[in-house]
Amino acid sequence: MRGAILHWPAPVDPAADEAKRLALKRMRRFATLLLVLMAGLYVATSFARARWPWLEYVRAFAEAGVVGACADWFAVVALFRHPFGIPIPHTAIVPQNKARIAGAMGRFITNNFLTPRVVSRRLATIDAARFIAEWLGHPENVQRAARMVALAVPEIVRALPRQQIGAFFRDSAQRGLAKVPAAPLVSHLLAIAWAQGQTQALIERTIELAEDSLSSNKDVIRQKLEAGSSRWIPRFVDGMLAEKVFAAVMATLGEMRNPQHPWRIELKGAVEDLIKRLKTDPELMTRVEAVKQEVMASPLFHDELHGMWAEIEERLPTDAATYAPQIAAAVESALAGAAEWLREDPAVQQRINLWMRFLIRRAIVPRRAEIGAFITQVVENWDATTLVNRMELQVGKDLQYIRVNGTLVGGLVGLIIYTLSVWLFPA
Repeated sequence: MRGAILHWPAPVDPAADEAKRLALKRMRRFATLLLVLMAGLYVATSFARARWPWLEYVRAFAEAGVVGACADWFAVVALFRHPFGIPIPHTAIVPQNKARIAGAMGRFITNNFLTPRVVSRRLATIDAARFIAEWLGHPENVQRAARMVALAVPEIVRALPRQQIGAFFRDSAQRGLAKVPAAPLVSHLLAIAWAQGQTQALIERTIELAEDSLSSNKDVIRQKLEAGSSRWIPRFVDGMLAEKVFAAVMATLGEMRNPQHPWRIELKGAVEDLIKRLKTDPELMTRVEAVKQEVMASPLFHDELHGMWAEIEERLPTDAATYAPQIAAAVESALAGAAEWLREDPAVQQRINLWMRFLIRRAIVPRRAEIGAFITQVVENWDATTLVNRMELQVGKDLQYIRVNGTLVGGLVGLIIYTLSVWLFPA
């Protein structure tokens, strides 16, 4: 992979490269034919000028055109290779100066494209959230992404270092619990449970269990009362007393089913007071925190963490590939929901754009020197012949225009010089 990166990549569009190659050949042929035309015109006018003196002007134009064409041909060829294979000094400029070109390209990219101001200005015009929403708006994109995730998840699961992850899970859980103040957390949990009615339901269930337990153990309770009574008290008196106590307890439990029962109201006040004190009472908060520390220091707590991870590890599938369809369906549904969420919430779009700009700026700007060095390294490792061929393919057609222009401009300059010399210095 590294070798592939350090060499010029294969053309993305071979058809486009072939079109450029044909255009370069046509333009090179045209420039060469123009040179041949000028040379032929020069030879023809040289033989016929005695009969038609005005041909001297045409001959001067053709002569200068040949000189201009040859000079520009030499300049264009010398840029990429040695003319006729002869190692003339200051020719084959591109391959001879590949390292210097590489360094210049790296510095040019670093100093002109990756500066904080340029990057920030460019990022401000990019609406990443809209692009993501539009991309996710196409079902085929969502399905393709879901399939990729479904294929990647089994590989990730198989590569998981279970022992290290288990240790990380336990350490993270312990550090997280150590940093969370216990009393406010208990206060919040208790307030949520009390407000949503779970505690009230628990009280109702406790009353039901107490009634059921008393009813099923009525005889046992009577026997306990009789066994603890004085032997001078008759049995029927113990029975009557036990019956009255049992009836009173059952009646009290029945009355406590009413939420407005004084004991229930008192319990409500006590719970609400406890919720408040857990947030505001320093002494209570200190006691709760001490209890938390004792629990976390207990070997039983660590055993429970090990047990939790063992259960999680046991539930991890040994062959996650069997769950690929379910994973793909879940990811597809999640991505479709995310796309709709992005489209309908401008505030989310703004936040995502800000995050993306921040992350890209933090990733690129501090490392622009490394990016420039990487570009320099890549160019330095390009094959010289390939570099020349590719550069000539990209700009060669325009360079052939230089040959054409040199031929015509050279001819015109030669014609002007000859005309001035005839007018100024007649024979």
